Amino acid sequence: MTEVTSAKRSARRHHHWRRDMVELAALFTAVAVADAVANMIAHGPDGPYLLVASAVALIATAAFHTWWARRHGHAPPTTDTGGPGARGSGTGPAFATTEPGAPADDGESTRPRETTLWRMRTTVRDQPGSLAALCTALARHQVDILTLQTHPLADGTVDEFLLRAPATLQAPQITREVAAAGGRSTWIERADAHDLVDTPTRLLGLATRTALDAAELPLALRQLLGRCTIHSLPATTLGGRPAENPAPEEGVLDETVIRLRDPHGGTITVERPYLPFTPTEFARARALVELDARLGPRIPRSQDVLTLPEGNEITVRRADRGDLAAARAMHDRCSARTLSLRYHGPVGDADRYLDHLLSPRFGRTLAVQAASGRIVALGHLLWDGDETEVALLVEDEWQHRGIGSELLGRLVTMAVEARCESVYAVTQASNTGMVAAMRGLGLPLDYQIEEGTLVITARLDSGRAGSHPSYGTPRELSAGLSRLPHPPLLPEPPHERAEQG
Repeated sequence: MTEVTSAKRSARRHHHWRRDMVELAALFTAVAVADAVANMIAHGPDGPYLLVASAVALIATAAFHTWWARRHGHAPPTTDTGGPGARGSGTGPAFATTEPGAPADDGESTRPRETTLWRMRTTVRDQPGSLAALCTALARHQVDILTLQTHPLADGTVDEFLLRAPATLQAPQITREVAAAGGRSTWIERADAHDLVDTPTRLLGLATRTALDAAELPLALRQLLGRCTIHSLPATTLGGRPAENPAPEEGVLDETVIRLRDPHGGTITVERPYLPFTPTEFARARALVELDARLGPRIPRSQDVLTLPEGNEITVRRADRGDLAAARAMHDRCSARTLSLRYHGPVGDADRYLDHLLSPRFGRTLAVQAASGRIVALGHLLWDGDETEVALLVEDEWQHRGIGSELLGRLVTMAVEARCESVYAVTQASNTGMVAAMRGLGLPLDYQIEEGTLVITARLDSGRAGSHPSYGTPRELSAGLSRLPHPPLLPEPPHERAEQG
């Protein structure tokens, strides 16, 4: 090895010596020619004329060279190795934009084109080249792969894509091309900008939300698993009997159903009829539930202090099962009519609902606390499978002061931040206060009346998230409430938008 290196260095030195000699010879030759020309022009009778003629010849030559270069010049050929199908998570090969024999680019590809985002999942054989064939089929139709996840199975691999396709390319055509390339059990739906977050970042965000607020677990599962329906079944019924078929400690995966044991008691059931769950998704869901179990009960401790028109101060904060005794005491101070309008059943059963309503597993609860420490109003945002319910209860003495509208506005904003498409309230047609509060939201409303029960559904617009107060967000109230600054005990959790079933 040393001898080879020495020989290379010796050859490099000889090469440099010969090049230096050639350069010196050329330099002396040029000097001699220049001296001869100068002597001829200086001592000859036509020297000045020769000098002018040389200058004209040089100018003409330069002009001709410029004209020829502009007329016959050719741009160097360009090669695109990063076209559609090349980008992604780094797990797939790169493919050229144009195929052999395709016409030359006339500039159309540089113009902005209208595109559509798609989420697609398909199953391919677990063998070399299957993913490459799929990417090639997508590249032929100018489909760009933005992200790619793989879910290994016993008899193949489930590949989940985020695609950017031309707006003219519809879902059935994409499905046919994928099937021709070897994909089976293909599922595809429209995506949006929220799906552009990569998987590790999304998982970390969901874990952070779950760590800060126990009520975030159902929303985190929904965003993790896509469009699905989540039910939280309590460990005991309202009558005190144990629930049937509790989930085992390790959970159950049954095609389109996941059953996990709830750390707070009961069972969490996730259903997705249109698409079977993979073992990877089951493991991620169980990891989120285990994180929730290790952290125990927790809610954000932020609170706002408001001043009523008559000068009384109230505090709006989150509530949980730790407020069960104070909530029951408020029930005792409420009239039978107020409890009947809220619970639509026997007044004596009202206390039995509180343990369920105050659990963060079934939703979020806001409490209004008077200066004396008593709870005088409760507002609930309840996860009802793939729907969302809002409910209010204001103690008789504190009604008609704008408290119900304040709570409802905050609950609706929470629903918007959770990417809920709508919220509904179940009340009676005679409950004019609840009807007026729903109308005060300024949202499109749908009404359904059956045997005296009124269901009011408000369709939410994500672009109106700032029109109602988020929990802890200052706002001037039309009812005359004013807000005093109050330092939060804990930071408010980041409310990312969750996937809604």
